[in-house]
Amino acid sequence: MSVLEIKDLKVSIETDAGPKQILKGVDLTINSDQIHAIMGPNGSGKSTLAYAIAGHPRYNVDSGSITLDGEDVLEMEVDERAQAGLFLAMQYPVEIPGVTVSNFLRTAKTALTGEAPKIREWVGDVREAMDSLRMDSSFQERNVNEGFSGGEKKRHEILQMELLRPRFAVLDETDSGLDIDALRVVSEGVNRVKQANKMGVLLITHYTRILRYIQPDFVHVFVDGRIAEEGGRELADRLEEEGYDRYLNASV
Repeated sequence: MSVLEIKDLKVSIETDAGPKQILKGVDLTINSDQIHAIMGPNGSGKSTLAYAIAGHPRYNVDSGSITLDGEDVLEMEVDERAQAGLFLAMQYPVEIPGVTVSNFLRTAKTALTGEAPKIREWVGDVREAMDSLRMDSSFQERNVNEGFSGGEKKRHEILQMELLRPRFAVLDETDSGLDIDALRVVSEGVNRVKQANKMGVLLITHYTRILRYIQPDFVHVFVDGRIAEEGGRELADRLEEEGYDRYLNASV
């Protein structure tokens, strides 16, 4: 079993007015084969946590630690974090003009494993993953995220995850911009990879609708850069009914 452990994490960003602290002491332990849902209002620090784990240069870790099976993640470069088994599905995936999906996927797999995958086996893996995500084969020859719809971008993120097989996936609002059919397909993809690889999942979302398809083991409520409450699926159901007002009023 692998463990991603976050202890007393404090993270800030630089603004015109000086440093602004976003995360104010976050503790979180995710075991492989577990799904942890992070919920909370806008500006509470959910995406900051995702980018701090991934190593985004804009986010400064002021104190605390992130370890993967005891290894210091904060000492790793971004590519080293990916090689260690961390994967980030971004809320707003970037476009890469001039790079086809096919070349991007094979290059990423080669970078992770240290050798290019065998063509025949790789082609079969890609075709199977795309079929499962209901993606047309012509998708491979399009430039990465260029002109993609919101649903296509999210399917492409899950396609990457299926082929790269990380130990832990951080999914930053993967449900945003998805219609009900795309939401179901994407969720099935997450569940499929999680079951096949015993992958740990950190699922960041505003809404409970994705949790109808991806069942969380734990739910954490983020407010003002901290975890305000933790529980099981029943906590998400309560948030759907009550919203975040009681947490926001308590933090004033």
